[in-house]
Amino acid sequence: MTTLDRTLSSIPDELQISNVIPSLSPATRRILKGGPVISNKDTTNNAFSDNLIASISNPDINAAVYNKHGEIVFTNGNVTPKFKPFKEVEKNEIIKRNGHQILLTYQKVYSSVNNKLTGYIVVSNNMTYYNSLMKNLLRSMIVISIIAIVVFVVTSYILVFNVVKPIKRMSKVAQEVNADPNSGARIKELNRDDELEDLATSINQMLDRMQSYIEQQKQFVGDVSHELRTPVAVIEGHLNMLERWGKDDPQILDESIKASLQEADRMKHLIQEMLDLTRAEQIDVQYPHEVTNVYDTVKRVVADLAMVHPDFEIRLDEDDLPQGTEIQIYHGHLEQLLVILIDNAIKYSTDLKQINVSAGLTKKEVNIIVQDFGEGISKEDQKKIFNRFYRVDKARTREKGGNGLGLSIAHKLVDSYHGEISVESVEGQGSQFKLTFPLLSKKKAAKLKKLNENSELPKSNLE
Repeated sequence: MTTLDRTLSSIPDELQISNVIPSLSPATRRILKGGPVISNKDTTNNAFSDNLIASISNPDINAAVYNKHGEIVFTNGNVTPKFKPFKEVEKNEIIKRNGHQILLTYQKVYSSVNNKLTGYIVVSNNMTYYNSLMKNLLRSMIVISIIAIVVFVVTSYILVFNVVKPIKRMSKVAQEVNADPNSGARIKELNRDDELEDLATSINQMLDRMQSYIEQQKQFVGDVSHELRTPVAVIEGHLNMLERWGKDDPQILDESIKASLQEADRMKHLIQEMLDLTRAEQIDVQYPHEVTNVYDTVKRVVADLAMVHPDFEIRLDEDDLPQGTEIQIYHGHLEQLLVILIDNAIKYSTDLKQINVSAGLTKKEVNIIVQDFGEGISKEDQKKIFNRFYRVDKARTREKGGNGLGLSIAHKLVDSYHGEISVESVEGQGSQFKLTFPLLSKKKAAKLKKLNENSELPKSNLE
């Protein structure tokens, strides 16, 4: 455009065919008429030789020259750009023709000799390459968009499916447990290291705990109904006897009242022991951070029981136990364990009224041993003494006031604190019960104490 303008501006008069065509070089005239582009090394000094020829030989470009009255002088294409009057020296606009964008450039031509308006140049660019590029780009964008949408939908479905599937599993298990609280339905392992896996594990743990509580409740009700049947029957029998003959017989009245009171007292202790046993199965909830000094607790309990039973010699050997030794257990439960074992030793002692209590320390454990020199326990009975309501000699146990729950409570307490209880016994020579608990390091003990201070968990009255 600039080259054409510069060439035409050298014409001093109004642009006409008579003065425009002679100004064009032979090559330019040939191209304007649709002829081929021929290289000519001698056209170096011709204004149309390079830039103009290169531009007007482009099939997308149509150039037209108008005189100052807007009449066409010549054009190089089949489509002549329409002339529109304009005020600016140069004007550009984009129009649409047959669905394609066309760039129109209008420029006034002033004579470089007298600076008068001699005509106009109008160049139209069909922008075939641009339009083709835009179409291809649009197609590519549509294809890419479709692919992206498909990938997004498939990916979203997979992600949602992976999230919804385990949730449906959890919902199904919850519905099964809700329909049947005794159901053993649990969420299968998800095999995924994320929050859903943690949630499934927590739900399974919660269901296991609920199941254990249900089993405890069933066992408690069953044990109560079974064990209370005898004392209730005894009391009922004595009341019937009183109703028939006791009103007029002071001896029967006195005997029945004493027997009824004895059975009522036994029922009271039985119910308390069963409650203790039930609470012992919930220690991890009620006492998760308790720490107890073993040395102080053992020494205090032995001294108290020695005072209560002055006819027994209760010896304590704590030389192998440092005073600062601590284990993870509620102090009331450690006291209860010692009372159960020492009380059992006293009940089943014979001629030698001596009880030995020793406490020692190994590299990782704390050991407490209670030894008596009484009746002893047979090998067969040693396998069963920690079962609920098991008595070695039921007749003699009833006379001594036992219900067969003491060692069951001790076993459950020790097990709840990740310890062990064992027995070694020889019939006629005595028994030795051993408690073993993991030793707490000072660092872990301090951490548990801090957690215990910050917690507000309810305390049991198992002291």
